[in-house]
Amino acid sequence: MTGMSVRPYWELRFDAYGDVDFRQRDRLLEQAAQRDLTDLVIFAHGWNNTRTMATRLYDRFFAPFPELLGEAGPARLGYVGVVWPSMRFADESLAGSPPEPAPGAPPGLDADTRRPGLDADTHRALDAAFPGRRQIVARLAELLAERSERLAALDEFGVLVRGLVRVRGEYGAAGDTDEDGVPAMFGEDVAEVCERFAAALTEARGKSDAEDRAFPDSGLGGLWDGAQELLRQATYYVMRRRAGAVGREGLGPVLGALAALRPAPRLHLVGHSFGGRLVSYALTGLPEGAAVTSVTLLQGAFSHYAFAERLPHAADRRGALHSAVHRVRGPVVSCHSRHDTALGLLYPVASRVLGDDASPLPDDTRWGAIGYDGVQAVEGCPRLDLAKALEGPFPAEGCVSVDVSEVVRHGVPPAGAHSDICHEELARLVLRAGRIGEG
Repeated sequence: MTGMSVRPYWELRFDAYGDVDFRQRDRLLEQAAQRDLTDLVIFAHGWNNTRTMATRLYDRFFAPFPELLGEAGPARLGYVGVVWPSMRFADESLAGSPPEPAPGAPPGLDADTRRPGLDADTHRALDAAFPGRRQIVARLAELLAERSERLAALDEFGVLVRGLVRVRGEYGAAGDTDEDGVPAMFGEDVAEVCERFAAALTEARGKSDAEDRAFPDSGLGGLWDGAQELLRQATYYVMRRRAGAVGREGLGPVLGALAALRPAPRLHLVGHSFGGRLVSYALTGLPEGAAVTSVTLLQGAFSHYAFAERLPHAADRRGALHSAVHRVRGPVVSCHSRHDTALGLLYPVASRVLGDDASPLPDDTRWGAIGYDGVQAVEGCPRLDLAKALEGPFPAEGCVSVDVSEVVRHGVPPAGAHSDICHEELARLVLRAGRIGEG
């Protein structure tokens, strides 16, 4: 592909059901075999709106690899970018950069001081992500712009959000802790749910900077900030389910075909955000006997208990990916950062209102994200700081948590540093985890 910083590079595109573009898959299999690769790094993006955004991310992240490996190194490395249908709200920073101003916004106007409502880019992204539901999206945008003081308007918003994602009682929530059920945020009182999200947003903005960023509205009007977050999280509920399906039904079988090549390259999976969930669930879709060499999760947007054999708060339950680690010959590395407000503040609230677990404790750590505080409840999982991970002995197998707060630190609310992942240090972590270039 032209314009990429590395060669050889292939793209693998999947639809929402996990069906792969067969021409791309076949080209990858044929050319990977011809090139006699030693290693193949396969990266899955998180929330993005377009293929262009995804490939731009891959271009930036992969750029340091050739220099780090050296021209005379023993590795013959190939690169794969996974493209799957996800979306992001345009007020979220991408790869650590501030969000771009909305079309027509005056210079210097940021995401927190624009007029209320959906920006044009997010509106278009919702139309694309939910084809056939343009009228619902349009009405949601109207309600967010109006910020009515009528409770009936907020109730209408909740009904429309449910209709947008088409939640039905018979569908499970596809949780990461073997928990199924209808997401509570689509059944609970909408004002209560919006109040929780509004409070989390206030805290996220307060941690970032300004006291003057506090919500100016009082009464019902102040809940519309939470209503917009409800829409965001409802969208991500769909993306979360989709990431698991694309990984298990789509990427897993492709990895199996790559593992069957003779000679077969060593496979290294990298996933950012929901892409971390995608590559992790791909392990559950591997054919019998197939395995990958390493997995690196960059700010993974799924439960920190996903790999647990037993949940601390429910000994009869376990993480949905408890057996997936056995499909990895090397380590499963979770990079986490305390500067990630998307995972540190909003993810726990979203998990509670999704109904992932029933608890009266608002600060219960059971709703934590693996990209915020690393792997939890896995015996023997080392916890490393970035310097030790890059310079000291690196674990050869099993789960590993690496605190990358030193470099993953830039971004604005509501996502914070969630997408600040394009750093040479993280590229080095991928190489260390897979022992790429070490002979």
